[in-house]
Amino acid sequence: QVQLVESGGGLVQPGGSLRLSCIASGSTASSSDFKFWSKACYRQTPGGQREFVARILNTGTAEYGGSTAGRFTISRDNAKNTWYLQIRNLNPEATAVYYCNTNDAARDYWGQGTQVTVSS
Repeated sequence: QVQLVESGGGLVQPGGSLRLSCIASGSTASSSDFKFWSKACYRQTPGGQREFVARILNTGTAEYGGSTAGRFTISRDNAKNTWYLQIRNLNPEATAVYYCNTNDAARDYWGQGTQVTVSS
């Protein structure tokens, strides 16, 4: 079992920054294999499709989508079963619900989503 809880969303002015946190819990998240799972963040605007934002692998390699909504940096702390998405220089395009994601190649697990709104 894996449960994902995310936080850090909210209202921010254009040009500001946010850091979103993803925390995994459950028996599988506590296992030694969990560190090998991909850790990622996605976003979804109203009426839009879920879009890949960032992913970090066990090797430390990070992958990013083509979003121009801000400057994205993903990181993780395996000891805490936690990963983070830092977003800087936010613009209104970043307004969306952001979702934590992890997978073991067999299936995906999703967080509940956290709302990010960029507005003055």
